[in-house]
Amino acid sequence: MGVAIVWLVNTIIQLMIWFIIAQAILSWLFAFDVINHRNRFVNQLSRFLDAVTAPLLEPFRRIIPTLGGIDVSPIVVLLLLNFARILFNNMAAGPLIALLG
Repeated sequence: MGVAIVWLVNTIIQLMIWFIIAQAILSWLFAFDVINHRNRFVNQLSRFLDAVTAPLLEPFRRIIPTLGGIDVSPIVVLLLLNFARILFNNMAAGPLIALLG
């Protein structure tokens, strides 16, 4: 049971990291006019990624100003997610596996 919880936490953090990276790449593609919102699939993908990543990114977007028009909040969130994953694996995963088996 403990191994499954550790796997689930690590998988959720890794998925959030990939979603943030995908959203950043998609925003660059929009900014450079490589793709546009008129494409139905692209629009749905963009709305999905915004809905998934906004709860993590918005608090940092309110605090961190853009640097030369570049939003650095995804970088900060990615660093914090990796920090949380490492902290969880080093501090909580071992005792959780020992406790739950």
